[in-house]
Amino acid sequence: MRAAPGTPTGVSEDSDTRLRTYRAKRDFAVTPEPSGSEPPSSRSSGAAPSGAEPSGSGGSEAGGSGAGGRFVVQRHRARRLHYDLRLEMGGVLVSWAVPKGPPLDPDVRALAVHVEDHPLDYFDFEGVIAQGEYGGGDVIVWDWGIWVPAATDDPEKAVRDGELHFDLHGQKLHGRFALIRRSRTDRSKQQWLLVHKHDDHARPGWSAEDEPHSVKTGRTNDEVAAAPAARWRSNRAADPEPATAAPAPAEPGTAEPAPGKPRSWEAPTDDELRALDELGAKGRWRIQGREVAVTNLDKVLFPGRPGEEPITKRELLRYYARIAPYLLPYLADRPVNLHRFPEGAAQDGFWQKEVPSHAPDWLTRWHFTEAKQGKTDCYAVLDSVASLVWMANYAALELHPWTSRSTDPRQPTWALIDIDPGTDTTFGQVVELARLYRAALRHLSVTAMPKVTGKRGIQVWVPIADGYTFDDTRTWVEKVSRAVGQTLPDLVSWEWHTDRRGGLARLDYTQNAINKTLVAPFSPRPAPGAPVSIPIEWDELDDPDLRPDRWTLRDALDRVAAAGDPLAPLIGMAQHLPRL
Repeated sequence: MRAAPGTPTGVSEDSDTRLRTYRAKRDFAVTPEPSGSEPPSSRSSGAAPSGAEPSGSGGSEAGGSGAGGRFVVQRHRARRLHYDLRLEMGGVLVSWAVPKGPPLDPDVRALAVHVEDHPLDYFDFEGVIAQGEYGGGDVIVWDWGIWVPAATDDPEKAVRDGELHFDLHGQKLHGRFALIRRSRTDRSKQQWLLVHKHDDHARPGWSAEDEPHSVKTGRTNDEVAAAPAARWRSNRAADPEPATAAPAPAEPGTAEPAPGKPRSWEAPTDDELRALDELGAKGRWRIQGREVAVTNLDKVLFPGRPGEEPITKRELLRYYARIAPYLLPYLADRPVNLHRFPEGAAQDGFWQKEVPSHAPDWLTRWHFTEAKQGKTDCYAVLDSVASLVWMANYAALELHPWTSRSTDPRQPTWALIDIDPGTDTTFGQVVELARLYRAALRHLSVTAMPKVTGKRGIQVWVPIADGYTFDDTRTWVEKVSRAVGQTLPDLVSWEWHTDRRGGLARLDYTQNAINKTLVAPFSPRPAPGAPVSIPIEWDELDDPDLRPDRWTLRDALDRVAAAGDPLAPLIGMAQHLPRL
């Protein structure tokens, strides 16, 4: 890709002005690239989505709160192969083309050409730009995650001045990097150098070409070029494209997918949604190649909030189908525990783990070979839109995925922090405790993300690398939680039984165990209005309007369209926990 003319990004320009060069180069009637015509989401404010601080040396020099954000690296085969490094900054993606790819080898000085700013919704673009168009060729999302500036509180000024130091917390790229303009005095010169510092993440001899697969879909550039429409479909504009990691292929011998089982993570088409609306009280809904028998579609499952209509099963099915591209990354390849409410949320529900005998053959099953006699050994694995729809029809109002995958059930992929409020705990006190976790994790340079539970609490999900046991994660979370609890001891009880806590909150670390779970992101909760558990940014803890049940089944998709999923870039992140 050619370097764009013009000056580097400046803080005085709004995002619309900064995208003029990008738009002038492209015909959006031809290219599938986003135009950036939608207003920037709340995630474009420059706040670091994860609250992470730099790893390696110099962590104390990290920029203050409000700095950093998402990053993406796209592998782009245009006239010449190159990699595009993009940092979320000032309402746009500030971009450099790196011909040989970003380095982890600290002795490599990679050329990086500063190109035009790109819109925020380019973050997860993967597809084929038509030949003859600017940048014609195939593009994959090669890496993504969180970036945090170092040694500056004003990264945009650092870019203008020609030297930016920053940390990357991605799925492939980690550690301290620096971008340095070759001419420190002439801002019109767009040739920079990208280097990796000598830190714990440095890998001498490493090349980006050693890891050619997309972190979004698992595909290579060749596979995207062969099937560009597999991820980009213009008729799906009604639902935002999720910034999520794609599922790994099903592992042989651990689940039982039916031959030829479709694996689509796209939202339903307008025609499919219309077909649901046109069904009577029951019928068969064909959704993404599967026919799902649906019943009692007009049955009320959630009472309405004051002044609102109640929510029927039909509306729940519709929600699960539309939210599937965001929800499935947290469920696929994992056993799931179901919280079922056949008579609706106004009545008591019950937990169910065993797949019922009448479940369709195409529903993926996993057998837990370590299950004790009399215990559940056949679990559902939800890995398609149709499987979510079937579970919604089965009145599984809540979905609780395992922390581990079915391929290795004793290998956790998340360390979980659960701020469980007591009977006397206010939500303001829950937020106070969450802010302490934010400070503690920043101090430890640990990348994590909170989510409101949809009921009364807040949970924090910490991605971890392979190699930890549940004992390891439970012990680590307990140590962090004890430190947080000691700071506000009047708010916290360590009693296991709720009736012995004196109404105080419990900082629960015990969910870090095999077959213990927390509610999935974007899962509804059994309460009036169908509140939904929603991932949030760390800085949203400072929003006076935040509530644990702020979003419901009826506006969760609006929230995602406006703010995306800040937890998604952490899926699969191979993060090592510091010793405590």
